[in-house]
Amino acid sequence: MNFDNFPDESHEEAHTAAERAAAGSRSTWVSVGVNLTLTVLQIAAGIFSKSQGLIADGIHSLSDLVADFVVLFASHHAKKDADDDHPYGHQRFETAASLALGLLLLAVGVGMLWSAVSKLQAPETVAQVHVMALWVAGGALISKELLFRYMLAVATRVKSSMLVANAWHARSDAASSLVVGLGIVGNLAGYPILDPIAALIVGLMVAKMGWSFSLDALNDLMDRSADDEEVAAIRQTLLETPGVGNVHDVRTRKMGDLIVADAHIEVDAALTVEAGHDIAVQARQRVLQRHRVLNLMIHVDPWRRPDLDHAGMGAGAAVEAGK
Repeated sequence: MNFDNFPDESHEEAHTAAERAAAGSRSTWVSVGVNLTLTVLQIAAGIFSKSQGLIADGIHSLSDLVADFVVLFASHHAKKDADDDHPYGHQRFETAASLALGLLLLAVGVGMLWSAVSKLQAPETVAQVHVMALWVAGGALISKELLFRYMLAVATRVKSSMLVANAWHARSDAASSLVVGLGIVGNLAGYPILDPIAALIVGLMVAKMGWSFSLDALNDLMDRSADDEEVAAIRQTLLETPGVGNVHDVRTRKMGDLIVADAHIEVDAALTVEAGHDIAVQARQRVLQRHRVLNLMIHVDPWRRPDLDHAGMGAGAAVEAGK
């Protein structure tokens, strides 16, 4: 999920790294409890009822459990303050965690595909499942869907792509439980081959989601810019600052769920260096208050108003508020 086009928050409403980490920790521990219970129940019931689909679903729940601990680890580190080695903070721990979650999903999906294909190549080995498998799959479906809705609400409130990734991991498990349930129904109806087919579909779903999360996180780690709407909004905020005549070269890059940016603003060439600096400081503060921008570097260029003919002042200056 991309938060770049979400409505801007005021400074007072913005969530600090510590608040986001605390919300993530609470929701993730809830997920740990659910996934631990489902992992044990699904794998045990799958073995007892001879359902490959239910076992695959249990392994998916196990991957969710591992993912939960990855999220807890990343949340702990992402809330650390900036230091000499990380002057922009540690927000990219979240991006790295999203990449790890994606790779985990991809590996789990490929493993499921391998196991399901092996069974489909020897259909005579597919056993009749016990009806208990259907009840367990139904319970898992309800649990995962409720968990998904809870985690996504938290992730949306604090705007964390890492928590969104973990929430959709839960949704993928809910979808897989639905597919597994249908496969079990088919098996019980006299079509045993439908159980490994369900496992195959689950594997494809998990692998596809893993690929998507991995690619998205990798792009962010490679300094992908914010989307065009967000960049345009930042530029407009700069233009609306009193004293700014023009804006150009607005560049952004992702830092976790925040943005690091730099821009050139043009101010009246007749102003003193101090006055131009004050305008740049005000412009930067407005952007930090209205957008999810962690840091903004502004370069000041001279601008000659069309209605005046000033004797030129020349040098530009790069400024950061408070410097």
